[in-house]
Amino acid sequence: MSTPLSGPGSATQTPGRGPVDSRPPRSRAAHHAPITLSGLVGKVLLLGLTAGIAVWAAFPLIDGEKWAGLALLAATTAGLFYLYLTRRHIPAKYLVPGTLFLIAFQVFPVLYTASTAFTNFGDGHRGSKDEAIVAIQTSSVTQVPGSTEYALSVATKGDPATGPLVFLVTDPATGTVSAGDTGGLRRLDADDVAVATGGKVTAADGYTVLNFGQASARSKEITDLVVPTAGGALRSSGLSRAYEGKAVRAYEAGCDCVRDTATGQTWTADEEVGAFVAADGEHLTQGWKINVGLRNFTRVLTDENISGPFLGTLIWNFAFAIGSTGGTFLLGMLIALVLHSPRMRGTNLYRVLLVLPYAMPSFAMLLAWRDMFNADFGLINNLFGLDVDWFGQPWTARFAVILVQLWIGYPYMFLVATGALQAIPRELTEATSVDGASPWQSFRAVTLPLLLVALSPLLISSFAYNFNNFNAIYLTTEGAPFPADNPTNGATDLLITYTYRLAFGGQGAEFGFAAAISLFIFAIVAVVSTVGFRRTRKQEEVYS
Repeated sequence: MSTPLSGPGSATQTPGRGPVDSRPPRSRAAHHAPITLSGLVGKVLLLGLTAGIAVWAAFPLIDGEKWAGLALLAATTAGLFYLYLTRRHIPAKYLVPGTLFLIAFQVFPVLYTASTAFTNFGDGHRGSKDEAIVAIQTSSVTQVPGSTEYALSVATKGDPATGPLVFLVTDPATGTVSAGDTGGLRRLDADDVAVATGGKVTAADGYTVLNFGQASARSKEITDLVVPTAGGALRSSGLSRAYEGKAVRAYEAGCDCVRDTATGQTWTADEEVGAFVAADGEHLTQGWKINVGLRNFTRVLTDENISGPFLGTLIWNFAFAIGSTGGTFLLGMLIALVLHSPRMRGTNLYRVLLVLPYAMPSFAMLLAWRDMFNADFGLINNLFGLDVDWFGQPWTARFAVILVQLWIGYPYMFLVATGALQAIPRELTEATSVDGASPWQSFRAVTLPLLLVALSPLLISSFAYNFNNFNAIYLTTEGAPFPADNPTNGATDLLITYTYRLAFGGQGAEFGFAAAISLFIFAIVAVVSTVGFRRTRKQEEVYS
């Protein structure tokens, strides 16, 4: 009897245990995970893309002196290269990409929204105090006697219609050409520009000089553009001339205030509101971003103009979400049960017809339904001979938007209910029939509980979606009808549309305030979803 040879790369037989691989772990991993040419090429491309993104992201961090962010970027990039250039940590190779996407698209937006809720970030409060001072001074620039005038050519970087504007100006004293934008003036090399008689620039490397028609189309942007200079700021005077004016309003560090040199009026910095405020309470338009603590949250609860309609809007929000979700589920399930019956014929044709609303763009369908509910020429009134102002009365408007949601949403519930019904063994319902149960008893005792086990997570997600269904309201009623004493809160407004109107429908965008209300909405949906998922798990334990 021969004995099998054994050695470093062979398998030995152990009595009672079967063959044992005696090769070293490294050789076994190499045997089970060979590197193919396509895998190698894919790895090189992905790592090259990672390196390119890291280099691209590093420059803004360096320019902004964000050293902590740069260190985090370098550590993350080095960690990815180490992970995918070694043969270790196999599970992490699959988990890391999903984790990074989760952080980038879920965790970071939520944290950023939460941080914004504690600030006054919005129109007029977007940058730092220094940036606000520069904006105040440059916006007050006016032409004074003796102001230097320049030959002006308007150019862009990129598309002439949408690219950022740049002033190309020629100094009348020295003949030098400079490019100016909101960041200031930069002198250009004489070899890179072509200058016509009179000093007007006709061409410049890296810039697209606009002709008269292109510049006229953007005349307002050209007029609004202010280029900071050492002696003041540069502004346009028409499309072919520019002047270096002086700032009427200047910042004085001694009093931490802005003074108007023409009128003598003074605005003192108020760090609690992030703006310069005059003695009579007047605020300069340009302020700066500050931390306001819980002010945005307390405003929701203490401001009577906001907190008063808030509770009524919240109750209607729940009614809309429950009615939309429950109505679409009941209708979709009923149709699925009918077509699931073995006695039903032509089910494929019916299914195609029933999912048509799901195949159509909801954006267009919402606008079409809005027209159909029109009181004067709408299809609903004309078809049924009615004279109902659907969007003019609170309850008819609410009924209309839920009806629209029912038509748009039932095909989805029909599809998922059809799939869940096909997963329920017919033997279960047949057994109840044998035991003498009626069809209704069989449905209530077997079919419905099993459907709810399968569809409860989808119902919860559908409730969360409908709770924040901005399009359903804004594209149909826009929140109307509105009471005479409150034009900001309509009868069909959800919290999300009410928030939009409060934060962006007034004097300017208030992103901090909008973020605070968004956190209220997030907390409500999170609590409802948590309770729903717990009940779902209990159902799964009962019917598993």
